[in-house]
Amino acid sequence: MTSTSNKPRPIRAQSLRTQVYDTLRERIQQGGVNSSDRLVDLEIASELGVSRMPVREALLQLTHEGYLVGTTRGFMLPNLTHDDMREIFEVRKLLEPRAAAMAARDIGQEQLLTLALARKQAEQAHQNANPAEFILANSNFRQGWLDAVANGRLADTINRFADHVQTVRFGTLQSAATQEIVLAGLDSLLSAFQRHDVLQAQERMERFLINAEDAFFRAWDARHATEKAAADPEKSRP
Repeated sequence: MTSTSNKPRPIRAQSLRTQVYDTLRERIQQGGVNSSDRLVDLEIASELGVSRMPVREALLQLTHEGYLVGTTRGFMLPNLTHDDMREIFEVRKLLEPRAAAMAARDIGQEQLLTLALARKQAEQAHQNANPAEFILANSNFRQGWLDAVANGRLADTINRFADHVQTVRFGTLQSAATQEIVLAGLDSLLSAFQRHDVLQAQERMERFLINAEDAFFRAWDARHATEKAAADPEKSRP
């Protein structure tokens, strides 16, 4: 007969892997991992004070979900191309307007308070010229309305694709003009959610994503032009 004393052990291991996964994903979301960083399981295990196996499993899960890519010397952020980003935005434009409509129908008072607080935090971050805090507030706003989406798989899928964009938005959301576009979109969405207006939530989310995509690629192109000019100043002279 199998002893019942061993039954909790897989649950504990699963919980530990999940904790490591959540820690690493949060670092990626908040810009704590740079494009040149290599995540090595032994180093992370030592830092977190855990064994190597749950770290390895968490890194593999993040790789499977598209947050990381494996290399011969650890794991890194993927090098997303211009076309990759276009495809990610296309998926988001297909999914998020419908999900926003579902959220507007079902959203509760606590979730509306979360959205209002996140909007206020974004405004403060903008005024303080703090892009990292601005991105965090934007992420909190997204999570607030996604928590009202009854279809958990849909919400998880949206979060994942939005996070993939988030990992490269730290370079593009330095622009105050881009932040102002995002703030206007948050205001518009918050109003629709507060009124439980399903149609307006769907339409405003679609417009928000179109504006966000346009602002993102204008900032992306400007940043890459600046980097190219800095790398080869001779070619940038008139």
